[in-house]
Amino acid sequence: MHKLISSLSVAFLGFIAWVIYLANTGQNSIFFELVRSIPYGDKVGHFCLFGLLTLGINFVFKLKSYSLISCNIYVGSTVVFLLALVEELSQYYIPNRTLDAFDLLADILGIITFSLFTKLISIPKPPQDASFSWN
Repeated sequence: MHKLISSLSVAFLGFIAWVIYLANTGQNSIFFELVRSIPYGDKVGHFCLFGLLTLGINFVFKLKSYSLISCNIYVGSTVVFLLALVEELSQYYIPNRTLDAFDLLADILGIITFSLFTKLISIPKPPQDASFSWN
């Protein structure tokens, strides 16, 4: 299962890299048209893309975490945050792009939300007592 999640996550990262490339080079895509047709579609897209990437990458890193100011933070979430930060800040230097703090905020909210979702779905379930009987 880990190999499948890892493969899907790497493929999704490749998709995001391709979308970033298209945007950086001023090319158009059906995805951009879809985003424009949805109210706040750009922000929703940032939230979902970086959130879903966070979920996958957290499992790629096998839910490894570290403690920072009494909080456990997933290594995968940190990697995605750094990727989002570099990508957003790089837009200042790319003529076809616009540096937008709200895009970064949407990225961060997606990362936080899907980190919490990662924690929720990875909580071990208590074992069921096999000796229990209705008889």
